[in-house]
Amino acid sequence: MLNRVAIFASLPLIASCASQPLPIHQELVTYYQLETTKPYDEVLAETEVAIAEHNFRITGHSRVGKVIRERGADNFPEYDTIQFCNLTLARQVLEISPLAIGYMPCNVVIYQLNGKTVIRTHLLPEDTDNPELNKFAVEMNPQLKQIVEFAAEH
Repeated sequence: MLNRVAIFASLPLIASCASQPLPIHQELVTYYQLETTKPYDEVLAETEVAIAEHNFRITGHSRVGKVIRERGADNFPEYDTIQFCNLTLARQVLEISPLAIGYMPCNVVIYQLNGKTVIRTHLLPEDTDNPELNKFAVEMNPQLKQIVEFAAEH
């Protein structure tokens, strides 16, 4: 009888362990962000130029703020997301680690906050347990920073 009580008492513990997914990998997502007082449309245009100059192709552009204003929310601030990719680099990083798909495509967000325009991108982790992925990130992150810097320059 005591064995049955112990078994039934331990079932919730066993079930909770079984229902928890194992993490594939964990790392802190780091962002690189700059602010500028340049006009929003100028920052947006220069972001697109910088992306092209780094041999990336824009794969998506969401004009979130504009669409919200068009739906009746007058004076809603600007918010844009621009997704971009280079298929050669994409293939390279995915051959290094299929899990890197979570970082693709590259993404820049641009938005207005407190009278300034903010340009922000996420950087690839440089401290994973995969040395090849770390090396790729160390080479890629400066390009992502340069895109943000070009858009924010006065």
